[in-house]
Amino acid sequence: MTFDLQPVLQGELLSLRPLRLEDFDALYAVASDPLIWEQHPASDRYTEAVFKEFFREAMESGGALIVTDAGDGRVIGSSRFHGYDGEKGEIEIGWTFLARSHWGGVYNAEMKRLMLRHAFRFVNSVAFLVGSQNLRSQRAMEKIGGLRAGSRRDAAGRESFVYRITAPTPARGIRGKGPRRQNG
Repeated sequence: MTFDLQPVLQGELLSLRPLRLEDFDALYAVASDPLIWEQHPASDRYTEAVFKEFFREAMESGGALIVTDAGDGRVIGSSRFHGYDGEKGEIEIGWTFLARSHWGGVYNAEMKRLMLRHAFRFVNSVAFLVGSQNLRSQRAMEKIGGLRAGSRRDAAGRESFVYRITAPTPARGIRGKGPRRQNG
């Protein structure tokens, strides 16, 4: 079965669907808030020129999703599936941001739960890269059950922590009830 990198996912609070070119203005309206990026390695992503490059890369990735509020349909952020490795049974979820109006955990938790449930149909492990200075995202990863599994440097030499969540074990009867923490 081929991994569907751009599914339509529906939750109680959020809807996720494939990112389209015509989403730029609405998504940039969210991303233009400097406070969203203050702890991120690309802290200038709120500027239009930098965000245009981010958006271009998102479109080219083939795995970008736009996130809307299920209540009013408003665009509130984005996330992405990336680096599917069928041999290793792993994919990365990242490039995630949400409007500050939707910070506080429940929206991020639902988005990640929807994306993890989809991913675990195809893989056994999901990796997340979080900037070493991004304490807010590190706490968010821990809240959803991510365990820090090391670190790596990106092409620019910036260090990111690697978090992992593994698929629930069917034999334990917990599939569909959320991610299970991975040891190590």
